[in-house]
Amino acid sequence: MDKIKVSGCIVTYNAKGKVDATIESLLEKTKGVDFTLYVVDNASADGTAEYLKEKYPGVKVIASETNSGFGAGHNKVIPFLQSDYHVVINPDILLKDDAITELVRFAEADREIGLVSPQIRFEDGRLQMLAKRNPTVRYLGNHWIHKGDEPNKLMREYCMLDMPEGESFEITNATGCFMFFRTRVFVDIGGFDERFFMYLEDCDITRRVSEKCKAVFNPGVTVFHLWERESKRNKKLFIIHIISIIKYFLKWGIKF
Repeated sequence: MDKIKVSGCIVTYNAKGKVDATIESLLEKTKGVDFTLYVVDNASADGTAEYLKEKYPGVKVIASETNSGFGAGHNKVIPFLQSDYHVVINPDILLKDDAITELVRFAEADREIGLVSPQIRFEDGRLQMLAKRNPTVRYLGNHWIHKGDEPNKLMREYCMLDMPEGESFEITNATGCFMFFRTRVFVDIGGFDERFFMYLEDCDITRRVSEKCKAVFNPGVTVFHLWERESKRNKKLFIIHIISIIKYFLKWGIKF
């Protein structure tokens, strides 16, 4: 029997030498499916595209002439997709087992699933507290100002931390660092809304998927994310983040 076809895409920007660990873990661990990996390079000035083409001849590298942002970068692979499932992958993701094949098995058991978000952990095993409900002003404000590792009441609510441990459940907000789509769903909704240069495009696309089928969190599959939360420290990224929040509320309506 032919293996199920899965495509994956990483978008890079000035990431020469920084994305190798992600690519190598994907290629090494993903064995149970027919896996094709794309890298879209958003006009890097450090030779990322050329470096990746030479080092990884089996990876399909698309060199963009402009830096059009996270979602627009991922959308560039849509014309090439012939897979059953498609994975959006950050350049700082690591796999420690064949998580993609496990997600395929999970989605194959329920044809109403259009998007799966696995459990995301830091490399040292600590759980990343990531949103699973639609963003509101109070959720976002609390997320920005909260200090420490212990979640408060609003964070527990936003991240749905009080759901039964180990059980899958439907969500309306999946993290963009690793999104597992049924390819026809990703293509049918037109991929990401390119009005979002970066940030909240994941909230938006999850919401659009949820209007057509199910978006599900599966804690039985884990991937590892070397998350640095750069927009909290970088002024330019902070401004981009705020602009995306405004665009999101203009599109979906502001909720407090």
